[in-house]
Amino acid sequence: MLSKKTKYGLKALTFLASQPNSTPIQIAEIAKQENISQKFLESILLTLRRNGFLGSKKGKGGGYYLIKKPDEILMTEVMRILEGPISMVPCVSLNFYEKCDDCPDETACSVHKLMLKVRDANLEVYRNNTLADLLK
Repeated sequence: MLSKKTKYGLKALTFLASQPNSTPIQIAEIAKQENISQKFLESILLTLRRNGFLGSKKGKGGGYYLIKKPDEILMTEVMRILEGPISMVPCVSLNFYEKCDDCPDETACSVHKLMLKVRDANLEVYRNNTLADLLK
């Protein structure tokens, strides 16, 4: 299940991407428009800023803005930053692989085989969608 952090992060990114000329938008405005707790949103936006998706400007006319074009922001990147590993179990993760403690042979494991298919299907969607696609 998608976490609220990721859901709200996607909503905030989409809202910012819809602004003309990457205009800085205050957290309060994003929170109000997207019905998100301002305190929770602050944490999410800070994570996105630290990971190179957003810039911020202080003072009058300040706020958060995209520093990449929406068509340059892949959903794989956003999902990994906000949600963590894309795979549902660590033994099929591309970036966060760990052997399962209860599995003597991954190649014979029915759960492993199924989760590979699930991971690949999710990656197919995420790799073929950008923030720009969410604006359509």
